[in-house]
Amino acid sequence: MKKSIYLSIYLSICLSISLNGQVINKQESDKIEGIKRKSSFNVEEIKVRWKKAALENCPGVPCIITPPPPSFTCGTSTINDVDGNAYNTVLIGTQCWTLENLKVTKYNDGTSIPLDNSGSSTGSAAGATWSSKVTGAYTIYANEPSTGTNATNYGYLYNWYAAVGIITNGGSPTKNICPTGWHVPTDAEWTTLTTYLGGESVAGGKMKSTSSLWNAPNTDATNSSSFSVLPGGSRSNNGTFSDVRGSANFWSANEFVTNLNNAWIRTLYNSFGNAFRGNDFKQSGFSIRCLRD
Repeated sequence: MKKSIYLSIYLSICLSISLNGQVINKQESDKIEGIKRKSSFNVEEIKVRWKKAALENCPGVPCIITPPPPSFTCGTSTINDVDGNAYNTVLIGTQCWTLENLKVTKYNDGTSIPLDNSGSSTGSAAGATWSSKVTGAYTIYANEPSTGTNATNYGYLYNWYAAVGIITNGGSPTKNICPTGWHVPTDAEWTTLTTYLGGESVAGGKMKSTSSLWNAPNTDATNSSSFSVLPGGSRSNNGTFSDVRGSANFWSANEFVTNLNNAWIRTLYNSFGNAFRGNDFKQSGFSIRCLRD
């Protein structure tokens, strides 16, 4: 730095000197220009090297860095599934849940989940192929389109094979229907939720939305937990749809060990304040909520 300052002063003096009122001769002028060019080259080279060092060594110098991913705060942050659907979240005790039912058509690796809209939308099982499914599938209540009221309000209904992404009884998960970092809750994790809310006999009222989408009377509904359950009904293992507006049914990730054709579920009804723990056929169609890992 001192060398540059001295050089600059020297050049200024040289340029201002007049020998007995005469102009500096050409030889001196060329010499000064050479010094100037050399000086300019050194300064520019220093700038280039400094910038390179700044990029390679961030501490203490300006540098370009990749900003960290946005932080996640359960209750205010949303998550997206592989289809781009956004879900609000809610913190209950130490558990972080999605606030709406899933309506995704793929596992989170991009593999499609087949849609089964066979049978009648009126509730008849005639022509339904739903009961024969032993791999993942989803349906929409009353075979409505994805833009219909039932899909918009309640999400989709899935069989248990889609819920846990398995092929055979007792197998390890090969697909995950929830967004990355989330999973279908186990039977024990559902129990953790209902226990935190005071037990199965009162948890249902605290979990149910007070929305008019529930049939009256919506017994004991306060939604004090902000879990905001809505009554999406179900599709039975024989293919019939039933009880939309009257019940909400959710899969767990666990089989019912006494009968491996069944799996554990949670059910809330409009006429009760309970959150019932039960089991049903794996070919049934129920809603899914996701829990953060």
